[in-house]
Amino acid sequence: MITVDSTLAAGAWVGDPVHSDISFKVRHMGVGKVRGTFALASAVLSVGEDGGQVSALIDSASVYTGNEQRDQHIRSADFLDVETYPQIEFTSTEVRGFDGGSFILVGSLTLHGVTRTVGLEAEFLGVVDDPSGARRTGFSATTTISRAAFGVDIQLGFGAGNVVVADTIEIAIEIEFTTTGPDPRCPPW
Repeated sequence: MITVDSTLAAGAWVGDPVHSDISFKVRHMGVGKVRGTFALASAVLSVGEDGGQVSALIDSASVYTGNEQRDQHIRSADFLDVETYPQIEFTSTEVRGFDGGSFILVGSLTLHGVTRTVGLEAEFLGVVDDPSGARRTGFSATTTISRAAFGVDIQLGFGAGNVVVADTIEIAIEIEFTTTGPDPRCPPW
């Protein structure tokens, strides 16, 4: 039986890329949404007596939407320009309104060479001992950003002022951290 508690011990917690998911949705031609994911390159959650901080790096070239032609276009200079900007970076600066479960995580998001402050609506999912004996914790978070605010302002239009790719990007994050880092013995599910 797995027992989840709410004790987040002080120290460094390491992101587990195998059990984390960074996904996005964007409106397509005004009538649908295209979904995609990115791979978590690394993340660290530092917890101290006066609170905590999280930093994460995402591999820009890891974008995956299920269509290689679209993925290559997103990697190009029209969108992410991964050759110039190979990483997306987030560093938290503040936690607002933590009630034991929900909170707002405020931080600096650097995308396409531009840094902006964003707020993520987050949820603390608890702490558990995993099969390897390490402590494991998880969080869910969502936010919405404007791609133009980060310098990704390509306008692909069709007919009567309609756009192929909307400006608003919905982001959803599921992330797990462990006290010892990812363990290859821990099943990938």
